[in-house]
Amino acid sequence: MKPALKFFLFLLIGLFIACGTSSPSPDRITLTVSAAANLNEVFPQISERWQEETGHSIAFNFGSTGQLVQQIERGAPVDLFAAANRQAIEDLDQKGLIASDTKALYAIGRIILWQRPESAVEIQTLEDLLKPEIQRIAIANPDHAPYGVAAREALQTVGLWEILQPKLIYGENIRQAQYYAETGNVDVAITALSLSIGKSGQWVLIPADLHQPLEQMLAVPKNAPHPQAAQEFANFINGEQGRGLMEKYGFVLPG
Repeated sequence: MKPALKFFLFLLIGLFIACGTSSPSPDRITLTVSAAANLNEVFPQISERWQEETGHSIAFNFGSTGQLVQQIERGAPVDLFAAANRQAIEDLDQKGLIASDTKALYAIGRIILWQRPESAVEIQTLEDLLKPEIQRIAIANPDHAPYGVAAREALQTVGLWEILQPKLIYGENIRQAQYYAETGNVDVAITALSLSIGKSGQWVLIPADLHQPLEQMLAVPKNAPHPQAAQEFANFINGEQGRGLMEKYGFVLPG
């Protein structure tokens, strides 16, 4: 056998042995998580801790719960859906689009009145929205955003919903309503407490008994590409680290 051919055969054998004895690295995946817009601040922090533990990554799709529901109904490949209310998950369950045994409450949200830090108009109650200095008020669109529904219910409870109609500006989701106030496009926003923690601004809690509880529920869709990892992340959200961060951002914890 020629030396060159012999060397080539030895090289092939060596590569074969090396490949056969090396252990493959575990597969890393990217979860697709559709999450309500009020989770825009806290979920990336929970995700960062989970990624440190598992090596997996997460791609978030934040939006209004109603719009995210429509995407799932149209077959979007979502691994985990974290809604801003219970009803969205229950409706999807009735349609057979989620795994029923994965449903879980993970938070109860709160709404607030929010103003820019330099605002000179004192707002302490919903009735203060009647002040003539308040010309524009942002809320999330109640047609598809649970936090907008809560804002509408609170205003209806105190008899201001119809009166304030000329002042209302709708955001596509609660994050957009907050943005309108942060940029000065409106005077006040009825927004989520979770979007205001740690930021400059003036805010006051709206009494929780003025609206139905914002019970936030999550579930794994039946067509989830990575259902096992999705359930692991859901458990992490409801675990010690996830609950600690949710509480930090103003959520009331179930149980």
